[in-house]
Amino acid sequence: MVSIRAATPEDYLAELDPARAADIAAVRDLINAAIPPGYVERMAWGMISWDVPLEVSGPTYNGQPLVYVGVAAQKNHNALYLNGVYASPERTERLRQAWAASGQKLDMGKSCLRFKRFDQLAVDVLREEIASLPPGDFARMFPASATKA
Repeated sequence: MVSIRAATPEDYLAELDPARAADIAAVRDLINAAIPPGYVERMAWGMISWDVPLEVSGPTYNGQPLVYVGVAAQKNHNALYLNGVYASPERTERLRQAWAASGQKLDMGKSCLRFKRFDQLAVDVLREEIASLPPGDFARMFPASATKA
């Protein structure tokens, strides 16, 4: 992982080399435009994240807000973490099918979508997926998925 100790998303972007900062900033803009109201953008776990506030989710297993979406510059790639997809096999399959239909190549782990450049992403697919899950709904579904891992 790129070693960054930024306190704000703006600081995070400022610490990246310009090309990577541009790609991460473009993903950040996409997320901010699509994300349902109620999520909070912050720095967490070494990345820019959009979280469910504890007032909405209630207590969590680690006392931290639930991360719905995160974006980070890793050593050899950029990563987009889609925990709403990770929490649901149906959402995972829907994303895979929509991505295939977009014509873009999908490089995805359980919740991590790896990419080098913003133009490698299926923007419309991401926009729809990110917009599809309000914070309260995500908070209700995530605890059930945590026991399946």
